Amino acid sequence: MLKRIASYLKGYERYVIGSPVLVIAETICQLIIPLLMARIINEGILKEDMGPIWQSGALMVAVALAATFTGGLAAKCATNAAQGLGANLRRAEFEKVSSFSFADIDKFSSSSLITRMTNDVTNIQNTSMICLRILIRAVTMLVASVALTLSINPRLALVVLVILPIMAVALMILMKICFPLFEKMQKALDHLNERVQENLIAVRVVKSYVREDREREKFIDANDGFTAAGLRAVLRMVAIQPVMMICMSAATVLVLYFGGQMVLGLEMDLGYLQTVLDYIMQILMSIMMVGMAVLQLTRTQASLHRVFEVIDTQPSVTDGGEQSPPAPGGRVEFRDVSFRYRIGGAGEDVLHHISLDIRPGEFVAIVGGTGTGKSSLVNLIPRFYDVHKGQVLVDGLDVRDYPLDDLRGRIGMVLQNNVLFSGTIRENLLWGNENATEEELIQAAKDAQAYDFIMSFPEGFDTNLDQGGVNVSGGQKQRLCIARAMVRKPAVLILDDSTSAVDSATEGRIRESFRENLKGTTVIIIAQRISSVQYADKIVVLDEGAIAGVGTHDELMNTSKIYKEIYDSQQEGGAENG
Repeated sequence: MLKRIASYLKGYERYVIGSPVLVIAETICQLIIPLLMARIINEGILKEDMGPIWQSGALMVAVALAATFTGGLAAKCATNAAQGLGANLRRAEFEKVSSFSFADIDKFSSSSLITRMTNDVTNIQNTSMICLRILIRAVTMLVASVALTLSINPRLALVVLVILPIMAVALMILMKICFPLFEKMQKALDHLNERVQENLIAVRVVKSYVREDREREKFIDANDGFTAAGLRAVLRMVAIQPVMMICMSAATVLVLYFGGQMVLGLEMDLGYLQTVLDYIMQILMSIMMVGMAVLQLTRTQASLHRVFEVIDTQPSVTDGGEQSPPAPGGRVEFRDVSFRYRIGGAGEDVLHHISLDIRPGEFVAIVGGTGTGKSSLVNLIPRFYDVHKGQVLVDGLDVRDYPLDDLRGRIGMVLQNNVLFSGTIRENLLWGNENATEEELIQAAKDAQAYDFIMSFPEGFDTNLDQGGVNVSGGQKQRLCIARAMVRKPAVLILDDSTSAVDSATEGRIRESFRENLKGTTVIIIAQRISSVQYADKIVVLDEGAIAGVGTHDELMNTSKIYKEIYDSQQEGGAENG
C-alpha cells in the first residue's frame, strides 16, 4: 500500500524526503536539552558554579532556536507533500470517473463519488501530514529516548521496556475494533451527502410541494446516522487514553521510586534522574502520539480502500480496437438488442429483442408510454450503456468497436434533463464545437429558435448563465441545448423529449429547420406529443421494452392499436382543453 501511495507523490519527492530529515533534526535538538539541563543541575546548581549554568543555558537557547527553525521547515514540507498527494489522488479519481459509463456511475452513486473525492481524500491528506511530522517525530523520539535512557541507567530503562508491550497490545486491539466502524462512518457520510445533494438539486420541487419539513426530517435522520456512526468510532478511540494515562502514571511512579533510592544511595546524580524522567515522559508521550497516529491510519485505511476502489475500477465501456472507422454517414441499426441496467447480469431486461434499421438522413420518432424503454434505447447508440445481447451499429460498425471519441463525435445528443453550465451562452454553445465560427453559432441559434431570445438579453451571446441555467426558462434552456447539439453538425442527432417545454408553433419551426438545414443528418426524436412526430419518415412504437409497431403516421393509425390509442387520447385532451 505504501508503494501505491508513493506513486501519487510524484513531483513532491523533495518535500517527502525533506520533512522527515528536518523532523529528525528537530527531535535531536529536543533530546539534547535534557542533557544540558542535567549538566546545569549536576555541575552548576549542586556545585554552586555559575559557569556551567551560563554555558549550558546559552546552548539550550541555541538548540531551542534550531529546533524551532527545523520544525517550521518540516511543517512546510509536510504540508506541501500532503496537499500534493491530495491533488494527485483527486486528479486520478476525476480522470477515472470521467471515463466511467452511466452504468459505472450508477454503481457508485454520484454522492458517494463526491465523498470519495473530498472527505476521503482529505482524510488521506491529514494522515500523510501526521505521518510525515508526528509519527516520524514520535518514532525517532521513542527510539532515541530509549537508547539514551539505557545509556544513562539500564535498570530504570527496564520500567519502560515492561510498559511498552502493554500499550502496544492495547493499540492493536483498538485498531481491530475501529476499522469496520470507520468504514460504516464513511458510508453514513455518503448517505448524508446524498440527502444534501438531492435537496439542493430538487429545491424548487421541495418548495413547490411545501415538503421542507419532511425533507428536513430525512436530513436529520441521515445526519443523526452519521453522528452515531462517528461517535461509535471516536468513543472507542477515546477508550485508549485512560489506558495510556495509567501506563504513564505507573511508569513515572516506578522511576521516581527506584531512581530516588539510587540518588539517596549515591548510585546516580540528581541531574541524571531528572534527565531520565524527561526521557521517559518523552517515550510515553511518543507512544501516545504513535497510538493516535495509528488510529488515524486505521480510519484512513478505510478511505484509501474507497479511493482506490474508484481508481482501480475498469470502465465497463472502453475504446474499441478499430482505428479506421467508416466515414460518418448517419445509419443506425439495432440487431436483436436486449438490455438490462444492473451490473453483473442481474435483473430483468428493459429492452427485448429490438431490431431496427434507421437509414442516413431519416427523421425517426420513437413513441410509447412512460417506462417503455425509449431513453434506454437511444442511450445505447453513443454507448452510455452497453447492450446485454445483440448489436448496435453506426454506419455499419458495431459501436463497441469504435474509439469512443470518434463514436460520440459523430452523434449530437440532447438529453431528457437539459444541462447548461455556468458561463456565457457562447461558451455553452461552443461545447458542441469549440472551433465553431460566429456565423455557425448564429445559424444554430436560429435553427433552434433561440436567436431572438438570446439577442433580447443586453449581452447577447455573452450573457452569463448561472449553474444549471437557472436564470433562463425551461423552454429557453431546451432551445439552447438543441442549438449546442446543432453546432456540432452531427451525423446523428438524438433528441430525448427535448421540446416538451416549448409551444407547438416553436416546435414546428425547430422541426422545419431540421429538414432544411440538417438534410444529411439522421434525426431521432423521442416525443410525447403525436403532433410532434406525425410527419416523421418513420415512427417506432415501443411497448414494455419491445417494438410494437413501425411505420408512418397513416400506416400506424391503421395497423397499431397502441399508437391509435395514444393519438385518440391526445386528441380528446386537446378538445377538452379547447
